[in-house]
Amino acid sequence: MEETVFFNRDLSWLGFNERVLLEAADDAVPILERIKFLSIYSSNLDEFYRVRMPVLMAVDEYYEQAKSAINTQQQKFGEIISSQILPALEDLGVHWIYNKPIPDKIANQVSELFFTEVLAYIHSDPIDKDLKSFFAENNKLYQVVILKDKKGIERLELINIPSESMSRLYAIEYQSEKYVVFLEDIIKQNMSYLFPDDEIRGVFNLKITRDAELKIDEKSNEDITEALERQLETRDFGFATRFLCEPGIPLRSLYSMIYSLNLQKASIVEGGTYHNLKDLSDFPLQGSQYSYPKWPAADSVKVSPDSTLFEEILKKDILVNVPYQRYDPVLRFFNEAANDRRVAEIFTTLYRVANNSRIVSALISAARNGKKVVVLVELKARFDEANNIKWAKKMKASGVKIIYSSIDLKVHAKVALVKRKLESDMEYLGLLATGNLNETTARFYTDQILLTAHQPMLKELEFLFGFLSKRKKVPLAEDQIEFNHLLVAQFNLQQRFLDLIDREIRHSKSGIPAGITIKLNNLEERILITKLYEASQAGVKVQLIVRGICCLVPGVAGLSENISVIRIVDRYLEHARIFVFENNGNKEVFMGSADWMNRNIYSRVEVCFPLYDEDLKSIVMKIINLQLNDNAQQSIYLFLQNQTNK
Repeated sequence: MEETVFFNRDLSWLGFNERVLLEAADDAVPILERIKFLSIYSSNLDEFYRVRMPVLMAVDEYYEQAKSAINTQQQKFGEIISSQILPALEDLGVHWIYNKPIPDKIANQVSELFFTEVLAYIHSDPIDKDLKSFFAENNKLYQVVILKDKKGIERLELINIPSESMSRLYAIEYQSEKYVVFLEDIIKQNMSYLFPDDEIRGVFNLKITRDAELKIDEKSNEDITEALERQLETRDFGFATRFLCEPGIPLRSLYSMIYSLNLQKASIVEGGTYHNLKDLSDFPLQGSQYSYPKWPAADSVKVSPDSTLFEEILKKDILVNVPYQRYDPVLRFFNEAANDRRVAEIFTTLYRVANNSRIVSALISAARNGKKVVVLVELKARFDEANNIKWAKKMKASGVKIIYSSIDLKVHAKVALVKRKLESDMEYLGLLATGNLNETTARFYTDQILLTAHQPMLKELEFLFGFLSKRKKVPLAEDQIEFNHLLVAQFNLQQRFLDLIDREIRHSKSGIPAGITIKLNNLEERILITKLYEASQAGVKVQLIVRGICCLVPGVAGLSENISVIRIVDRYLEHARIFVFENNGNKEVFMGSADWMNRNIYSRVEVCFPLYDEDLKSIVMKIINLQLNDNAQQSIYLFLQNQTNK
């Protein structure tokens, strides 16, 4: 039997980001969407440098491989723009001024933009070894200007690019032709105005990426929101993980910046001319023909005027498949809960909410209507902390009871529970989802939301909310809950999945139909991967759809030859987690919030839930089979032996 092998998680993730880049290279994708894929790739890479590069830099085992992979992708990024995107735009009559001088014909308009709109936000800072008053902020754009004064003395000045205050790309019309110009090129074109007495020897774009880790001491007496807000104020001042610079900077100038800006430990990366290309998401090209055609969302349930959504849920479970189906039932669930006179209590978890969340507004209304509303707010949802704090304060001021999770146990579950008073009992209605309660991301994330009145399952959910209200780091003996329906990380989730795989192994060995199909965002946890290897060795066919990280290596003789792994990248972000076990022809289907990552299994509260309704099972299996048979957008995982751990 082959020795057990695991693919490196960070190299696997970089493979996912490369797959995103390939969408930008596909000329079958509308031009504006291709530019947006370039934006997504750039944004993803920035986050990788903020979150994962600090880990790689500390361990160093795969640091050089990661850097090499990124360099290759960056070259591909530039080639896609120069050889594909720019010619395609030219064919449309759009001249994107990319890495070339601004044409004389629009120079006056560019100068007018500089003096009327840009100049108000510009400031410069000299770079020298004694630089103390200046700090290069995280992922902010700068230009270093190499100057020579009248005495022949060379110096460096750093100019800010105020892209956070104005558009990054400007569209300029000239005689029925359209030109698109970068903000930094507008500044560079007029640099002599800023330094009239000096010779400008060079202008180069750069940016610095910093560690994003937040360190909160839960043992301190400080209010957790205040501590987190204080940390957020300093997040952009973490240690530098990447110094990204335009090619061609003289070495003496480069070293001067490295020492003056305290970048000795950063990864020095020679990128393209332009950085922060996540801003391409706002590329100034108008016209529906340049984007994906609109797909109107369908209804998952129709509620007659003389009925309510709650009444429909009591009749039959409802599954909402966004964005293919409208998100309206989710919003209506909370709206009805806020105003139904029989509703006494509402419980929910919030991980990432929309900036203008109608769900949170409904929760506030419910509290004002006299209902008991309890909301578990996860403050440590990375890069959404400030938004979560904002909403938590608003809810608390309106009478909502806010519970913050323990610093050491992040709550990633996406669930809600409504309790209605009947004459002699309580009636439960619930919502369990694979994705966040966020009406914005529901437009482009594929997720499933179950609306159910399954009373035994929802009573288990009530017990879970009771545990969450205690804000414990781990469940102790007195906190144990007997979950017969729900799979909950920290309680039974990992063991339940292991048991389900073991059953398929037993069936296969006994000649009974066996199979496992799993769709995840990420697959890393080694105990579960090892169990899937064991299933493969027992003859169980294992089909995996993994969008991002995949540490399982398929197709290895004697280890994983019965396992296939595909990745799908398309117009929507595949976000759902679905688990299907053949069970001798009586399929069991689970869905939920949990990826099979170390963090999900060991340091988060996750909830997965079964589908009991046969019609809903059938719908989910149709979705899964469509994706397994996708011959356009799926890609097969390829693994290199020198990138695996044994």
